Amino acid sequence: MRALVRHPITGQLTKFALVGGVGFVVDTVSFTLLRLSPAFAGSPIKAGIISTTLAIAANWIGNRYWTFGPHRSTRGVAEAVEFLAVSLLGMLVALGCLAVSHYVLGLQSVLADNISKNVVGLILGSIIRFALYRYWVYHPGRRNRVAAKGDAPATVD
Repeated sequence: MRALVRHPITGQLTKFALVGGVGFVVDTVSFTLLRLSPAFAGSPIKAGIISTTLAIAANWIGNRYWTFGPHRSTRGVAEAVEFLAVSLLGMLVALGCLAVSHYVLGLQSVLADNISKNVVGLILGSIIRFALYRYWVYHPGRRNRVAAKGDAPATVD
């Protein structure tokens, strides 16, 4: 396990998966609780937006400070906007899977909603998010370009 974490790509992928696991628990538990509440019983998309937003916040902290921590730059606001854009894309993928399952296929149980959103949607969205985080949001070359333009060098908090 230690060798996996030390390797640049598999290390990031392992950390990304662990952070994602925390986000998965936050998302799945909050989504299920919201779906079981009378206020959201007929609104799986609204429940999904709220639960995914909570997971995005947890994932932001884990990915920024641990998974991609060495590649952070001083352009924290830009990174946050980029992270949010990528996360929203992932959320759209998961909500799209939920919408197809719930509204098109008619699979409307809480279990079916969780499988479509938090299994199928999560797998597809995670592939997209990891690639965009690694090669765009936290790409090491972007950190160096910012420093080369005269900004203060990036620091790890």
